[in-house]
Amino acid sequence: MTATVNTAAAATRETAANGVTGTDIGLLVARVGFGGLLAVHGSQKLFGWFNGYGLDATAQAFGGMGYDPGKFFATLAGLSEITGGLLLVLGLLTPLGAAIALGTMLNALNVTRGNGFAMWELPAVYAIASVAFAFAGPGRISLDHGRPWQRQGVVWGVGAVVLAVVAALVTLAAK
Repeated sequence: MTATVNTAAAATRETAANGVTGTDIGLLVARVGFGGLLAVHGSQKLFGWFNGYGLDATAQAFGGMGYDPGKFFATLAGLSEITGGLLLVLGLLTPLGAAIALGTMLNALNVTRGNGFAMWELPAVYAIASVAFAFAGPGRISLDHGRPWQRQGVVWGVGAVVLAVVAALVTLAAK
């Protein structure tokens, strides 16, 4: 009984006046870090920003990986990374942002799977984080919080994963 009372009191002390908890802050940090890095990765593909190759070189690389036409698929990948990343940074339409990021990373995993661990490690980390956000949601410090469209939990997580897998399979079939 004492342990339960102490745990509840500690949880109450950790909750700020507006209901924000350590979990909410942790989700914010993870979302901004992960989503920001993913968006930067997409901007490297499309615009050559952050020491990236730019669209023409990325399109050529995509063509070499069997994605034909390379420019279309390079643009699709870059836009997906930017869009999914920014949605996650903002905590806006979080299951959709997670699905976009995961679908893109499933294609990246497919391309890099035979090239050794160092090549598929980063897409795997992005994929794992995407699934986690799909289920956990964005937390209270987000544009989704308290809105009618806010969605999280098992059903929305499974839905986001299914959407990502279907989109990845369609992309792989079309390439």
